[in-house]
Amino acid sequence: MTTDLIQKYDLRVPRYTSYPTSPHFNDTVDGATYKGWLGELDPKTELSLYFHIPFCDEMCWFCGCYTKIVKRYEPVKDYLDALLTEVDLVADALPTRMTAKHLHWGGGSPTMLKGEDWMAIMDKLRSRFDLADDAEIAVELDPRTATEEYIAQLEKAGVNRASIGVQSYEPKVQEAINRIQPYETTKEVIGWLRAHSITRINMDLMYGLPHQTLEEMDDMVDKTVALQPNRIALFGYAHVPWMKSHQKMIHEEDLPDAQARWDQFTRTTDRLVEQGYVKVGFDHFAHPDDPMAQAVENKELHRNFQGYTTDTAPAMLAFGASAIGYLPQGYVQNHLPLKAYSQAVYSGVLPTAKGIAIDDNDRTRREVIERIMCDLNVDLSSAAEEFGGDRAALEKDIEKLLPLVEDGICEIDGDRVRVLEQGRPFIRLVASAFDDYLGSGEGRHSRAV
Repeated sequence: MTTDLIQKYDLRVPRYTSYPTSPHFNDTVDGATYKGWLGELDPKTELSLYFHIPFCDEMCWFCGCYTKIVKRYEPVKDYLDALLTEVDLVADALPTRMTAKHLHWGGGSPTMLKGEDWMAIMDKLRSRFDLADDAEIAVELDPRTATEEYIAQLEKAGVNRASIGVQSYEPKVQEAINRIQPYETTKEVIGWLRAHSITRINMDLMYGLPHQTLEEMDDMVDKTVALQPNRIALFGYAHVPWMKSHQKMIHEEDLPDAQARWDQFTRTTDRLVEQGYVKVGFDHFAHPDDPMAQAVENKELHRNFQGYTTDTAPAMLAFGASAIGYLPQGYVQNHLPLKAYSQAVYSGVLPTAKGIAIDDNDRTRREVIERIMCDLNVDLSSAAEEFGGDRAALEKDIEKLLPLVEDGICEIDGDRVRVLEQGRPFIRLVASAFDDYLGSGEGRHSRAV
């Protein structure tokens, strides 16, 4: 890829973990709306459950999540009580006791919970939902604060997948992002996880951070692969200090330019593939034996708010402040800040602050965007026929892709759009051609690469 093209496509577009994307949610969707949508679910609908724990004991300056810094356990315990109350409110609104197959805890840092909290959480969930025998129960884990005793409690609670944030192993980079996490700490925690039967390991790496070099990226890949994770995510740092004020602590002059970001991304991608990992979309990698690699092969990969996933549930119920869920009727997002969330819950109202109802055109475009993001290939006619969207409008959107075709990023064959391998890093740009909301509403997005 030439420098001119890298500069040309150094644009800001959504990550498409939903469609429509969250900047287009509005307050016409509230708790009453959500309650109605829950009651309309087919009782046979398989559920996915997401829980947001918005606390950390220290702020990482690269972070783009909603989180609060706390040094005491009491606020965490108070929040957990509210979250479990929300579980009851949501379960009461469902048409019947329903089955969940995927459970995921994110943050913030779920490691802020105490080990004994996990049994209380799982006891509550098992009292209100049927958990599938093969349910995936995944927890994001901060190695800096995890102990073996804590991990033993996760094992007792049934956790079977852990996601480890790494970002970088280089001390200078860690200092610049305020996350000091020696490699040996990460290695020790992964050893504890495997010793306690939590053998499905995800690891998150980053490029585009201050002071990163190609040599450091090579070392990061080699050290990570030595730990044999099942899945690796390679995220590009999104510098959005106008949205996340703590990112102002990162000096822009220390960040790589567009060419350097591109070199870091491509070098790291190539090295992970050389080490035997399968490319998943544009920023994930999976061991060939992992179900995610098999989903790529079988065209069964999906995308949601956790990124690329094997989760096929048509409804994700999200719990906690700021958490986003989806149902066949649309998307919902909970209140923030914490006080507004807790007040809603304890008043007996579902704490939905905003969302968006979707129609057949939205569902069609969501399918088109998801297939581009997951398969690098979509048949527009098939999507319109399956979901009832406006085929003519989709065909008109193809015109937006002509510059990308000319630059060798994608190709068009009738109603079929294919992203070429060399265009894989730009699949968000290809997907954005079919985003009917892009350019309207508020919100600024992360860089395309």
